[in-house]
Amino acid sequence: MSSGPDLSRLEMDVLREIADAGDLAALDAVRVAAIGKKGRISELMGQLGTLPAEDRKAFGASVNALKTKVSDALDARKATLEMAALSARLAAERADVTLPVRAGAEMLGRIHPVSQVLDECIEIFADLGFEVAEGPDIETDDLNFTKLNIPAEHPARQEHDTFYFNPKPDGSRLLLRTHTSPVQIRTMQTKKPPIRIIAPGRVYRCDSDQTHTPMFHQIEGLVIDEKTHMGHLKWVLEEFAKAFFEVDNVTMRFRASHFPFTEPSMEVDIDASAIGKPGQWLEILGCGMVHPNVLANCGLDPEKYQGFAFGMGLDRITMLKYGLPDLRAFFSADLRWLRHYGFSLLDQPTLGGGLSS
Repeated sequence: MSSGPDLSRLEMDVLREIADAGDLAALDAVRVAAIGKKGRISELMGQLGTLPAEDRKAFGASVNALKTKVSDALDARKATLEMAALSARLAAERADVTLPVRAGAEMLGRIHPVSQVLDECIEIFADLGFEVAEGPDIETDDLNFTKLNIPAEHPARQEHDTFYFNPKPDGSRLLLRTHTSPVQIRTMQTKKPPIRIIAPGRVYRCDSDQTHTPMFHQIEGLVIDEKTHMGHLKWVLEEFAKAFFEVDNVTMRFRASHFPFTEPSMEVDIDASAIGKPGQWLEILGCGMVHPNVLANCGLDPEKYQGFAFGMGLDRITMLKYGLPDLRAFFSADLRWLRHYGFSLLDQPTLGGGLSS
């Protein structure tokens, strides 16, 4: 039986189909049709049973040789098509390396304005020699009121102004601190003068409107030693105001007031020219000399030690500095608001580089 011409023609046909395949999908179709399980070359092996015994060996060897040649041609064409596809993809996806890098997640995130202002305040007071002190949000009535010389009948101790927990069996009650002043008490009880601290943190009061929220942020300062006086208090507050509002000069006025824990007590206003509104006064904080009763309550001798304290709302000074109209938006979790008013992760406040640069 002579099968050579049949194999030669099949070889020519298959090799031509391989050469004509324009992409990898077409080439794979040729492979399946030629050497697949039911392909033309694979089916030739099924003819061995119909051949005389003396022709089977030669015919089988010829079919295997053809299959090897076709497989090699398929591999070569596949490599050529893959290289062509890669070149086309590279040409289509060419990137301009001179373009700026696309902003990643770390550039899209925003620091909340209150967090930024807290960092600004810490930077300023750290430069003035203060250290940061912290305390729990849940306090005792004694630390939050009694040791601060606040009498039992004072309105601040009533339930319409303070969040109380249920009474204990002994009648005492815990509460959410209404100011960070308990941190000052804890510091004076555990640390000997000289003391120079700031106490930032969350505080809670039963109040809610455009300029008040049930939870807000406060920062207080305390200085205790043997010679501190009102002149030092005034200088510290002036230096803070100049650094915080980033102006060369600031005009301040001190108005007589009353706080149970300071004597004398004062409210402090600044000329609004510091924020571009000359001719107006803005109240920013309360302050005074620490009351002798508070020193005595903390185990300090008021005949030997004296000092001053001040406190301000972080949310309020944030609104003043950055022109934010509504305090409630601070806690709305509105990403559009945060993207507009927030700060970049890389905008770290420094006295040398600018607090709000």
